[in-house]
Amino acid sequence: MTGDVSPPQVLIGLGSNLGESTRVIGEAFAFLDALAGQPVKRSSLWRTSPVDCPPGVNDYVNAAASFPANALPPLALLDALKACEFERGRDPDAGRNAPRLLDLDLLLYGSLRMATKRLILPHPRALGRRFVLVPAAEIAADQVWPGTDKTIAELSAEVESDEVISRLPG
Repeated sequence: MTGDVSPPQVLIGLGSNLGESTRVIGEAFAFLDALAGQPVKRSSLWRTSPVDCPPGVNDYVNAAASFPANALPPLALLDALKACEFERGRDPDAGRNAPRLLDLDLLLYGSLRMATKRLILPHPRALGRRFVLVPAAEIAADQVWPGTDKTIAELSAEVESDEVISRLPG
């Protein structure tokens, strides 16, 4: 007997803290809609304090998006996300946690676990970050985080962090 096998759900974290961040995140959602070939599931926009950044860095606007992977394998998806960042002025040499117009992180690719020089799945720093888990829980609350027995909602409720996070109106 053959069953209907649906493609893995992809979970993307979005962030911006330079320029008109809410507009930039909106444009990134439109890019993801086109990439997915359908409207993606979107979280609210969240204002969050910077994490592991130099003093004086602006607050971030963060969000999450989810969609079926369809025919796009993980590394091809990563390349598309990085190209989108670059087209919007991301400096690949600016270093981790530098201020940026747009940051797109591949958080999950279904239940896939992988580690290459270019990509680690699930995202290795996501579980300790409220700015990742709160928006993700909004759109994928019941999804179990690979390598754990907990849902994203459970992980979001348990995360210990000094981050200040608030939902933006709209």
